[in-house]
Amino acid sequence: MDIAVAVVLLVLVAFVIIVLVRSVRIVPQARAGVVERLGKYQRTLNPGLTLLIPFVDRLLPLLDLREQVVSFPPQPVITEDNLVVSIDTVVYFQVTDARAATYEIANYIQAVEQLTTTTLRNVVGGLNLEEALTSRDQINGQLRGVLDEATGRWGIRVSRVELKAIDPPHSIQDSMEKQMRAERDRRAAILTAEGTKQSAILTAEGQRQSSILKAEGDAQAAILRADGEAQAIQKVFDAIHKGNPDHKLLAYQYLQTLPKLAEGTSNKLWIIPSEVGEALKGIGGALGGFGPAADAEHVPGGNPDGRPGRQAPVAAAGAAAAVPAAAAPVAPPVPTSAPGSAPEA
Repeated sequence: MDIAVAVVLLVLVAFVIIVLVRSVRIVPQARAGVVERLGKYQRTLNPGLTLLIPFVDRLLPLLDLREQVVSFPPQPVITEDNLVVSIDTVVYFQVTDARAATYEIANYIQAVEQLTTTTLRNVVGGLNLEEALTSRDQINGQLRGVLDEATGRWGIRVSRVELKAIDPPHSIQDSMEKQMRAERDRRAAILTAEGTKQSAILTAEGQRQSSILKAEGDAQAAILRADGEAQAIQKVFDAIHKGNPDHKLLAYQYLQTLPKLAEGTSNKLWIIPSEVGEALKGIGGALGGFGPAADAEHVPGGNPDGRPGRQAPVAAAGAAAAVPAAAAPVAPPVPTSAPGSAPEA
């Protein structure tokens, strides 16, 4: 009898525990639960402690109300120019209505995946490969608009849709790499040509400026040299006129310049001017006191009247001897005593 009572008590205690467990539920934060009473939707449980009627109410699995990220596998998509590209997508969504997410769609994650694939094919199908590669923001915006509108009645809000990767065929990738390499080579060639052009222009400009400055410097130097020579000549001319030299001094200076005519190793032949005779007569008269009419030794055939002429002064002869001997054989006749007679060299 006692054993039967004990068994009954144990059964009652177990029943009470089961009732308490089934009637008291705790919903965590950012979770939501749907309660069915006798198989019909009754209410949505919010986070916190709640009581249920045992064996009448049934709590369905809790739903996560946080934003979720789902990455879908690559999908083949045909572009407008008939190229097959593989596109990976990432969808960010959040459950906003637990009742709609439970009763309006059987599997909302699979539904979002399929809707993303079909929408992506529609959007990318109207773009060529280059536009698909450079219009990610446009594709993302169109995908988000279509998905958000379609999933609204499912109690889901799609916040973002991102294209993780767009992989064209390998042959197209090789062609694109060759095209980009050719474009880079073309730009490098253009930049090199531009640099060479600028360098040549700057070099020519520098040479032109250098030539102009050099010509200006040469012109200025020539002008200064001409001015200096003019001033020197003017000073010499003024000094000569101020000294008032006579013909004797001029004849002596004239004879001093004659030896300079024979200077240099390349001088083989030179000519004595006819005025040397007059210079010799002037030097002879100045140093020896003899002129054309002075008394001296007679020289045969010296006068026009047949009388013997006079010998030239010794000093004049010595001055004539100062002329280099190498030039004497080719010198022209020099007058000595009388004009018109053939002088001795």
